[in-house]
Amino acid sequence: MHCALYTAGTCRSCQWLDTPYSQQLADKQRDLHSLLEGLPVGEWREPVTGPESAFRNKAKMVVSGSVERPLLGMLHRDGTPVDLCECPLYPARFPAVFSVLKTFIARAGLTPYNVARKRGELKFLLLTESQKDGGMMLRFVLRSEAKLAQLRAALPWLQQQLPQLTVISANIQPVHMAILEGDTEIPLTDVQRLEEEFNHVPLFIRPQSFFQTNPQVAERLYATARDWVRERGNIASMWDLFCGVGGFGLHCATPDMKLTGIEISAEAIACAKESASRLGLKNVEFQALDSTGFATGKGEVPDLVLVNPPRRGIGKTLCDYLSQMAPDTILYSSCNAQTMAKDLALLPGYAIARVQLFDMFPHTAHYEVMALLTREI
Repeated sequence: MHCALYTAGTCRSCQWLDTPYSQQLADKQRDLHSLLEGLPVGEWREPVTGPESAFRNKAKMVVSGSVERPLLGMLHRDGTPVDLCECPLYPARFPAVFSVLKTFIARAGLTPYNVARKRGELKFLLLTESQKDGGMMLRFVLRSEAKLAQLRAALPWLQQQLPQLTVISANIQPVHMAILEGDTEIPLTDVQRLEEEFNHVPLFIRPQSFFQTNPQVAERLYATARDWVRERGNIASMWDLFCGVGGFGLHCATPDMKLTGIEISAEAIACAKESASRLGLKNVEFQALDSTGFATGKGEVPDLVLVNPPRRGIGKTLCDYLSQMAPDTILYSSCNAQTMAKDLALLPGYAIARVQLFDMFPHTAHYEVMALLTREI
């Protein structure tokens, strides 16, 4: 992948861009082998890859510059802004949208937030695109509600210019820290969820729900989880912990399976419930709860537990409880192989039947991994 920003030295977010992609994969696979050294693995599957460019469905753009000439991109540690509108990680449709948004910022009088001076209103623009129909979700992250009336008044022009903006909202983030968004979300359109579809499974993205940023590889990750679960035979009950919008559980569910999905985000749970309803699944329950608290408070033992935790992993408390509860199968999907390796070491009653790397983040050291664990008799 060629990137003029990288060549010019203005952005080095893709730290491995100078490394041939085949070597990137080899290095990631070697890192994963090293992390799991001492934990016998029955089968190593070949890494799953996707496009090397234009694969991101979401842009998180810091807004800087002036209201007349805004910049969309990032800030270096010294405060120097970098415009990333031409970043090759984004789909080809994004640059034209960014151009219109720059004009809109000036028309609406949304003063970019100045970090050094702690002044201004518009902090970030968050843009997400659905690969299903090209619909987009746009979120304005503001310091306060001071410019909200101006934003609302100017929106008809923006919607006329960009009819693909299905969902628009304003998020209020008043804290002077590097925090992407706040708790308050103000809808600016009647529709407040973006529709997506992976492997004929309908999924929904709401403003404050997490969704994978590499849809091509995520689609294969969910399909692989589905295949591995079905290979285990008749799974009557399954827990999907840290379930997000339900992607894993909804792919794995069958009409006869009892599926329980747990996620702390109420927005994500609303998405999962809508997907389950669209699929006609009746024996499904999604709840907005802490996954560890839910699991350790239950007496029942499902046939299979799927965990997809944040970067911190599932931790000792949940590992100890899973060992005690002893479901026949654990499927562990991780965005941080280091914490996954620590967790797997805390599950001594299980054999690692299979491991596979999913390269969600080309040109960086990050990757996703999934491991199938079976209870040793």
